[in-house]
Amino acid sequence: MQAEKIQQHGEELYRALRGQASLAPLTEREPAITIADAYHISRHMVQCRVERDGERIVGKKIGVTSKPVQEMLGVFQPDFGFLTDAMEYPDGARIPVAGNLIQPRAEGEIAFRLRKDLQGPGVTEADVLDATATIMPCFEIVDSRIDAWRIKIEDTVADNASCGVYVLGRDEVDPRDFDLPALKMTIYKNGEFNSEGLGSAVQGNPLTAVAWLANTLGEFGIPFKAGEVILSGSLAPLIPVVAGDEMRLELEGIGGCSCRFV
Repeated sequence: MQAEKIQQHGEELYRALRGQASLAPLTEREPAITIADAYHISRHMVQCRVERDGERIVGKKIGVTSKPVQEMLGVFQPDFGFLTDAMEYPDGARIPVAGNLIQPRAEGEIAFRLRKDLQGPGVTEADVLDATATIMPCFEIVDSRIDAWRIKIEDTVADNASCGVYVLGRDEVDPRDFDLPALKMTIYKNGEFNSEGLGSAVQGNPLTAVAWLANTLGEFGIPFKAGEVILSGSLAPLIPVVAGDEMRLELEGIGGCSCRFV
């Protein structure tokens, strides 16, 4: 795709984000779009947030890693996006929907906080563990600028992996003390049980997912940086939320995380 087209679509997605509007899928309008094109569009969209709104990139996220999410969206390979400081909310936050989110869905995840830089290719699960300071429970609230979530992989990639906002739990622990694939997460919506999942839902092991991301970013010359937060992917199906909903999760043996939508 020509550079002019990449900038045009990146600008369009940025305007949709700021105007709280949704767009027809790019894959319907640009049938020849490739995943590489989509990543370049995403980077232009994120750069608009950095340059125009003063946002800082503070981490990365992996999307579409678990089978339940892949089946729900009809997208069958992982993708990645960039996290900015404006996306982060504290545990227990009241998150506005109007003027902030378009069609949000909540995901329960395990977040990694890095203690040192890491860059692919060649990153292994052991390298990820060595580079990680702590893990913590997390809600990622994904959102799509694509109308009615009618996405193919190229659409969600171009849309910064459908990033919305995220909430980090207060309890941070050393990942070396836990069997990450066996970690059990239980998710509640409005005080009632909603779903549950294990760490193994994310490509068999959250470390595997984070290593995949480090190596994929390495192909673009993008490193993980010390202090960054990496969201490793949803352990359970996406949960649509609206104003008035309250979400809570418990990561067995570690702690919880919650937020309310207003």
